[in-house]
Formats: sequence, C-alpha cells, structure tokens
Amino acid sequence: MIRVQYFARYREALGIEGEQLNWDSALANLDGLRQHLLARGGVWEVLAEQNLMCARNQELCSLEEALADGDEVAFFPTVTGG
Repeated sequence: MIRVQYFARYREALGIEGEQLNWDSALANLDGLRQHLLARGGVWEVLAEQNLMCARNQELCSLEEALADGDEVAFFPTVTGG
C-alpha cells in the first residue's frame, strides 16, 4: 500500500486530501505513480505541472525517487514568497 497526500491547490483541485493505493510494480518510482494518477484524466492533469514538488516519507525528492510498498508520498506546488 502507498499512501498519497495532496497539498495546497492540488488538494483543492482534486477535492481530496489523500488516498491509499495498492502497491504495483508499475509504481516503481514517483514518476510512475504520477503517470498512474494522470491517466485518470480531467482534474488530475494538475499533477502534470513542471514545477510539481514531491516528497517520499517526508523527505523532498525528485520524480526519479524509487518507491516501495508502505511508502508515504506527498505532492505539492512550489512555494513562492514575496
């Protein structure tokens, strides 16, 4: 099982805070997970943004980061300040 959390405007666009997905070898890394979510279409296209940030087990990482059963993943937009 992989626990996925969505933050800030991603949570607002998707209408959910998070979900749990069954582990699958197609989810070998964060980009595989993202592609799986994008395949849902519609509002899920928000996760196609180039500036998407992600974390695995509460550590910032890249989309190439490997995933394992039991991981927690978070997707969130880039934070800007002023």
